[in-house]
Amino acid sequence: MPKITFKLKDGSEKIVDAPVGLSLMEVALKNNIEQIEGACGGSLACATCHLYIHPDWWDKCLPDGEKSDEEEDMLDLGFDLRKTSRLSCQIMVKDELDGLIVATPGTKTGW
Repeated sequence: MPKITFKLKDGSEKIVDAPVGLSLMEVALKNNIEQIEGACGGSLACATCHLYIHPDWWDKCLPDGEKSDEEEDMLDLGFDLRKTSRLSCQIMVKDELDGLIVATPGTKTGW
C-alpha cells in the first residue's frame, strides 16, 4: 500500500497508508488531516481539499498532463495558492504514488 507524507502547517509530518483507488482527499479525511475539509465530497464544487504537491511528484499527480479547467476554477477560491497547488479530490492514489509528499495550505515548504 502506498505511503503518503502530509506536511502540516505546524511543521509536523504525518505519514499514512493510502489505499489504491481512493482520492488524496479521502485519504486525508480518513487520517484526520484537519486542514483538508472536503466539504463538497469531491465533486469539484469547493476548494476545501486544496494542498501542495512536492515538485518532484508533480507530473505523477496530473491525470492527463494538466489540471482540468474545472479544477483551475475551483482553485481560484483556495487559500495561499502556489504553483504546485492541486485539489486533493482530483488525485487518485495509485501504486506509483508510494512516497508522495504533499503539504496543507499555509505550510512552509521551501519548495
